Amino acid sequence: MTRELRTLPNLLTLSRILLVPVFLWMMLKQKPVEAFMVFLLAGLTDVLDGLAARLWHQKSRLGLWLDPAADKILLTTAFVLLGLPAVSKPNAIPFRVVFIVIGRDVLIAVAALLLMRLKGQKAFYPTLLGKVSTVCQVLTVLVVLIFNTMGKTSSILSWLYDATLAATVLSGVQYACKAFRIVVPHEK
Repeated sequence: MTRELRTLPNLLTLSRILLVPVFLWMMLKQKPVEAFMVFLLAGLTDVLDGLAARLWHQKSRLGLWLDPAADKILLTTAFVLLGLPAVSKPNAIPFRVVFIVIGRDVLIAVAALLLMRLKGQKAFYPTLLGKVSTVCQVLTVLVVLIFNTMGKTSSILSWLYDATLAATVLSGVQYACKAFRIVVPHEK
């Protein structure tokens, strides 16, 4: 495990986790430009860790768990902070969106743990809707941060919130159906 931790992809993933408190600090200090830059840098590490893993054949079991965990830590932190009107000015993500995004992730994590324990399920691969949901969530964070750095608001935000909400709910339903098929296999 220590050897896996020292690979470039996993070091990049760890750096993303370490950027979360920096992002948190910048948000709490009301420094939207700096928070935006830290979030972009964290996003860049996400792109680079996957690229490095593929190019240098450094995919690892640790990376399979660490990378999505880092993504969820970063996105959860961003959604919570950007959902607080006192912290995220002038635009705050509506509570319903924050609740659904985090709630879906908690339900997926609990279901994955149960499936591991009860059914011995070892791998959980993202679905297309899951990836679309993640893209919508990242886009929402980026656009809110951009508008907050400019001190402006826009009608595009409500559309983006609705798209993120829909994609998150639909992907949650899809993951629930997938879990159900594992628990109750369909007989042919």
